[in-house]
Amino acid sequence: MSSSSSRNAFEDGKYKTNLLTLDSSSRCCKITPPSRASPSPPKQLLVATPVEEGEYPVVMLLHGYLLYNTFYSQLMLHVSSHGFIVIAPQLYSIAGPDTMDEIKSTAEIMDWLSDGLNHFLPPQVTPNLSKFVLSGHSRGGKTAFAVALKKFGYSSDLKISTLIGIDPVDGTGKGKQTPPPVLTYEPNSFDLDKIPMLVIGSGLGETARNPLFPPCAPPGVNHREFFRECQGPAWHFVAKDYGHLDMLDDDTKGIRGKSSYCLCKNGEERRPMRRFVGGLVVSFLKAYLEGNDHELVKIKDGCHEGVPVEIQEFEVIM
Repeated sequence: MSSSSSRNAFEDGKYKTNLLTLDSSSRCCKITPPSRASPSPPKQLLVATPVEEGEYPVVMLLHGYLLYNTFYSQLMLHVSSHGFIVIAPQLYSIAGPDTMDEIKSTAEIMDWLSDGLNHFLPPQVTPNLSKFVLSGHSRGGKTAFAVALKKFGYSSDLKISTLIGIDPVDGTGKGKQTPPPVLTYEPNSFDLDKIPMLVIGSGLGETARNPLFPPCAPPGVNHREFFRECQGPAWHFVAKDYGHLDMLDDDTKGIRGKSSYCLCKNGEERRPMRRFVGGLVVSFLKAYLEGNDHELVKIKDGCHEGVPVEIQEFEVIM
């Protein structure tokens, strides 16, 4: 079995990677017997995968509100280069406030992975779904928690090994949660059977860019409240001077891509925050999937020289 790279988690890892797009027109990369023809995925998927022979854990990344999965390609390739298969579904093109369709689609994709994913990867690459990570950014973070909590009518039989919220958001403010609400405002109320959790926050997410737009990660429904409701083990890091969309690609095209630079208060550039998020994810997964907590402990203790941003806050529940 391949293990993740021992390199600095905030830099690219040792694995060469490739980006694949899977949809209804995709063909299997592996020979599939006619009696076991693999169906296309329920939604279009962007997949970052190592190309070297091996067996790799699988990370699903759910995109934020009205964003495209392709906006996360640099982050996905960063994580994948450390020995992970990263999958980002395009959950919708247009969506209203209700997230039930996203919850349903995520559960359906998770169920598809067990029989379908292997057939679409390079022949020498094997997904290890006994190490499955569910993660999401912004509204996608809320969706990831909703699926893990299994209380909204849709869930998957695929076991979640770890759960990650990247600046998760549950609405526009306390009392203004998008349905179905995930946050309960009861401390430690997320009963997830000791699934290790990582919550990453942005220091500028609570600040509005201008009076015309609300904050992109409003107080009362953002990473702070998600972490308050976690049970251990749970980790919480907040990056100072970076915004809610600063982990996206440098060049996000189209109207939505350009608006991602206008709607939220941003840092000076995206690369440091993207490297921070990627490195935290890698360090966290090394610790909880491989039992190697060396880098995560160094980050916690403030002695990791490679951290690309100033950490504004840190908390842990064990």
